[in-house]
Amino acid sequence: MRRRAVLAVLLSLGLFLFSGAALAEAPACTETYGNGSVTVRLATGSPGELGLVKALAEEFCKTHDAKICWIQAGSGAALQMLKDKAVDMCMSHSPALEKKAVEEGWAANRMLIGSNEFYIVGPEDDPAGIREAKTAVEAFTKIANSKATFLSRGDNSGTHVKEMSIWKKAGISPSGDWYVVTGDFMIATLKKCDELCGYFMTDSSTWITVKKDIKNLTLLFRGDPEIVNIYHTLTLPDDSDSTLMAVEFVKFVASEEGQEIIRTFGVAEYGESLYNDAEYAKQFEK
Repeated sequence: MRRRAVLAVLLSLGLFLFSGAALAEAPACTETYGNGSVTVRLATGSPGELGLVKALAEEFCKTHDAKICWIQAGSGAALQMLKDKAVDMCMSHSPALEKKAVEEGWAANRMLIGSNEFYIVGPEDDPAGIREAKTAVEAFTKIANSKATFLSRGDNSGTHVKEMSIWKKAGISPSGDWYVVTGDFMIATLKKCDELCGYFMTDSSTWITVKKDIKNLTLLFRGDPEIVNIYHTLTLPDDSDSTLMAVEFVKFVASEEGQEIIRTFGVAEYGESLYNDAEYAKQFEK
């Protein structure tokens, strides 16, 4: 009996240490907003990188005892963090992966919050001739046929997933020297594309914010409903304090106050909004 008791204590200690190690390996906050007692860990890419998360979080924290920890991650990585319980919620733009997460039971509270769209940018002289394309599939086909330099994030982000879906519809498996995989975030890949004078599918919000610093690229293709980019929030399905606060944050983002922040975000600085609200985005839900 004594031996069993010792083994039980050692096992419990081992589990405790393992849990502590897992917690220590949780991703660090890229930025933190608010100073409340309940920390909500939120993973997302461009909405954090461009400041929308900050705008929403700071307003939310004025009336809630919360601290929002933003962790920069593309949609695929953000969803994996949610699955691993390394974050309490995420904002993503990968609908198929999001639906699967909810179906499998490790994500909940999927809420449509807004949209932007994808642009295809490239050199002014447009060697692949995509200005004349009618669809994103046609544009990608022209790029592949001409073997013009094309940059891919290659990181399982929402952007990368959408890119690969277009290649698939075009019946093309991109490879070769012309197809450059960066494994990096949106702004970094866009700047690399500028250096290489290549083509890249960037989200409209990022393009609006950084185009003044881009020397060799111009907007060549937009307007295909296939490349409208819709965002959802998801949370963990538990009832911990951090998850309950995350659910409150989701409600705030979906409220009229939150939606007004989204639909006007960027207007003062760039002369146009970086995102559309959920009501506009609703028409593109599948």
